[in-house]
Amino acid sequence: MDFLLSGVAACGACMFTNPLEVVKTRMQLQGELQAPGTYTRHYRNVFHAFYTIGRVDGLAALQRGLLPALVYQFSMNGIRLGSYAIAESAGYTRAPDGHLSLLRSTVAGALAGVTGAITSSPFYLVKTHIQAQSASEIAVGHQYQHEGMSQALVKIYREHGMAGLWRGAISAIPRVMVGSATQLATFSTSKEFIGKLKIFPDDSWLVALSAGMTSSFTVAIAMTPFDVASTRLYNQPVGPEGQGLMYKGLLDCLAKIIRKEGFLGIYKGLGASYFRIGPHTILSLLFWDQLRNAYASWTDQR
Repeated sequence: MDFLLSGVAACGACMFTNPLEVVKTRMQLQGELQAPGTYTRHYRNVFHAFYTIGRVDGLAALQRGLLPALVYQFSMNGIRLGSYAIAESAGYTRAPDGHLSLLRSTVAGALAGVTGAITSSPFYLVKTHIQAQSASEIAVGHQYQHEGMSQALVKIYREHGMAGLWRGAISAIPRVMVGSATQLATFSTSKEFIGKLKIFPDDSWLVALSAGMTSSFTVAIAMTPFDVASTRLYNQPVGPEGQGLMYKGLLDCLAKIIRKEGFLGIYKGLGASYFRIGPHTILSLLFWDQLRNAYASWTDQR
């Protein structure tokens, strides 16, 4: 039930935040391996990106890749949050004296994130491809031109086998590990701290909301460099044997971005990342917390 509730909570958040994911993906691919000022900036900021995508690709394009995004969120966060909830319920995130341990929470969050990321990687791969697709006049990054999630999965499998479906999975591990560990550890500690302050009534949804707001800021700062690299690695063109034609791996990708685009290149799309990570973190953790409370109340009444 922990896995199911976690997956449903993440999907609920994804319905609201997928347009921000589309914007984030486009901004992270913009000016790929080009020096600042040498390329046309189709997306000047988050709000301009929304306007440009809606004007050129149509409003429906802002929900592009929604199906693989939902499947990815359900599987990845179902495993990630579900595993963390089990560790939390079993007491693994607490010190021997009973207090919440930041170190144990961080380790539990990181391991849960890695498990979810590897399992769900094919859906993130397809989601990235589809969300990057656009009209030629505002196109950024490599354009795969998939017709949908099922067609994309079948095509990738036929051309590159099972290994092709998990291409880029290794690069997703540090992204999700850093993001998951930061998110879950800061959410749990923030929630406990805010609860002790007695600002809100016990079990109030405002406690989870406040903790989520605190967590999202930390996640955006820690995760964006790995998120940019992961987007580039997933979306890069590949050769006949499935090898990347632009980057050899995570470290090579980060090094090339810094060398070609400057240090700020690895923070490209930071504003879009926060606007996406913030609401998604708040909504997914809020839904997760409330669903768990509702389920606990239901089981107590049986």
